[in-house]
Amino acid sequence: MDEPVLLTGAGGRVGQAILRHLGERFEWRLLDREPLSATKLPAGVDEGDVFVADVTDDDAVREALDGCAAVIHLAGDPRPEAPWDSVLQNNIDGTQTMYEAAVEVDVGKFVFASSNHAVGAYETDSRTPEMYRPHGDFRLDGTELPRPSNLYGVSKATGEVLGRYYHDHHDLSVVNVRIGNLTEGHPPIDYERGQAMWLSYRDCAHLFERCALADYEYEIVYGISDNDRKYYSIDRARDVLGYEPRDNSAEWNGDERVGDE
Repeated sequence: MDEPVLLTGAGGRVGQAILRHLGERFEWRLLDREPLSATKLPAGVDEGDVFVADVTDDDAVREALDGCAAVIHLAGDPRPEAPWDSVLQNNIDGTQTMYEAAVEVDVGKFVFASSNHAVGAYETDSRTPEMYRPHGDFRLDGTELPRPSNLYGVSKATGEVLGRYYHDHHDLSVVNVRIGNLTEGHPPIDYERGQAMWLSYRDCAHLFERCALADYEYEIVYGISDNDRKYYSIDRARDVLGYEPRDNSAEWNGDERVGDE
């Protein structure tokens, strides 16, 4: 890809997983509401390509997006317990500002970081904990309607609907990634749900790389590794994006990889 990719929320956990593993794969532009320390910047990023701004700032967002081929939009309040005034401003208004600016400056692809919380209410008592185990056959595949588990999940479901609107009315290519449980190093220990929705750092980076490079119209995919335990399907991510995850929570016994000396 010859044109830059804008990464919002670059200083956060997902942003750092992407930058750490993709490094110089793209010409990056980075945006965060807080200044990024040198340790959070990949090699080769010019100072002029780092923007300190809020995603609700129309002018700053347009400046950061101008000339980009794609945007990976991660910025927002990531707290599952975030109150309505915060998710309204940071997650909903901020996402709409990003979409509007992307259309205005003719960005071709919009990658939206959605969340498992957009569908958390599917995890009913009648299905748990069996749905988290390898023999469970219950799968969400992205075709189901949202069922948010909290107001944060409402904001992510709203972001998906905004993407549908901007795709249908402005011909923007949009992919929504319902991110699972991203942890560094190893899956959550003694936590079946976390192991079922585990996403490793390197699989996270690979998935968002494919989102920036693949051809698609409007998609909803799940962001997890290829775990034996899973209740999210990754078939759509494989088929449409070319996602090829390398990790599996079943390969770990606690904090040690099975078979490692």
